[in-house]
Amino acid sequence: MLIGLVVAVALWGMLRGRTGGGEAGQNNSQTARFNIPVANQTPPPGAVDYAQLDARLQRLMRDRSMVGLAIGVVENGEIRFLKGYGVTQAGGSEPVTPSTVFRWASLSKGVAADMVVRLVADGSLSLTDPIARWATSVRLPGGTESSVTVADILAHTTGLFAHAEDPRLEEGMDPHVLRASMALLHNTCAPGTCHAYQNVLFDASSEVVERVTGKPYGQVLRERFFAPLGMTTASSSRAELMASRSWARGHVGGNPQTFEISESYYRVPAAGGINGSIQDLSIWMLANMGLAPDVLSPAMLQQVQTPRINTPGENRRRRRFSERTASTQYGLGWRVMDYAGHRVIGHHGGVKGYRSMILFDPALRSGVVVLWNSASSRPNGIEYEVMDMVYHLPFRDWLRLDTPEDAPVERAEEPEAEGQPAPRGRVSARFETDGRRRPGAR
Repeated sequence: MLIGLVVAVALWGMLRGRTGGGEAGQNNSQTARFNIPVANQTPPPGAVDYAQLDARLQRLMRDRSMVGLAIGVVENGEIRFLKGYGVTQAGGSEPVTPSTVFRWASLSKGVAADMVVRLVADGSLSLTDPIARWATSVRLPGGTESSVTVADILAHTTGLFAHAEDPRLEEGMDPHVLRASMALLHNTCAPGTCHAYQNVLFDASSEVVERVTGKPYGQVLRERFFAPLGMTTASSSRAELMASRSWARGHVGGNPQTFEISESYYRVPAAGGINGSIQDLSIWMLANMGLAPDVLSPAMLQQVQTPRINTPGENRRRRRFSERTASTQYGLGWRVMDYAGHRVIGHHGGVKGYRSMILFDPALRSGVVVLWNSASSRPNGIEYEVMDMVYHLPFRDWLRLDTPEDAPVERAEEPEAEGQPAPRGRVSARFETDGRRRPGAR
């Protein structure tokens, strides 16, 4: 018998309006209320061995770098496993539960891209619109804001070097001012030909959403996504995080310590400002598997989940897992990977004191989401251990539970976070080409 919260969800029944799970939103799509029955019982039989997974996670939480963690697993379109481990704050006694709110960090990018294609489906804009058409604050080298498209922003194919102006964002500068100053920078490739991960520039997508709708970005997300899906803990501000009934404090250092959370990445909400519980992140994964078509239609999901650019840098970051994910690409706000011959969709995230991940197979409607409140990289193996079970692959100790503690560990897959290394100068060589061109660093 597993200890913790175990959930079985019939999403089709939810979408037909069963009661429970929070207030319904008022918008143009059918309102769906999610009734998530709670039972302290073993999940129904499936490919994933939940007793083994639980035991592995119990061992992981004994690592001194861990504080709290929450996981959700979906099989065959149903949430089969939701559980919290550890505590919300080092030295405290409040346990992490499936309702505990964490920062989603760069999983926010998938939310933003989904929101943009939702507006595209409404006929409000086009992905091929130049970013300048929407009177955003973006100014790019050589005036390329008149040719760089909305899709280029969402795919990180604007031509600028990676993480442009992130250091100055972390120093407290207004992202609108920083986007306007990007005209003084230098491109590392022609727009559309290389992938270079962005935060400040990516957040121009929130400006587009606000221009199109005439409403604040967070309000649009609540009305179009969070309320209709019954995501009752999801939000997009520091104040909302800290007002949550239960929220995980971020921790830094090998002997984890708390700190005061910065506003920096909340100022770029499309890039890294979303908060929510593991229950809500599981619901969000279900929607992106195509199980909430009145909120995210198959055509919308095809737009964001279709590869746009190769990402060799991600291949290098995942080299420890190359036996499984040897090839990665980027769509719009989402990574697209080959997992041992299967097409999977995912993303990692990290801001100071928090990490996040999502990985799922939309064809099998199975996947995993994980949130934790420390800088540890050890949980990066969770998604591989779960997906190996989904695909009936041989066991590998991806969590390195039986690896000596002094063995090297991989760096974070999303190195954009507050407090992580970022280029301090105005130009960086961190970019990824589509294979046609790889210009040198300036």
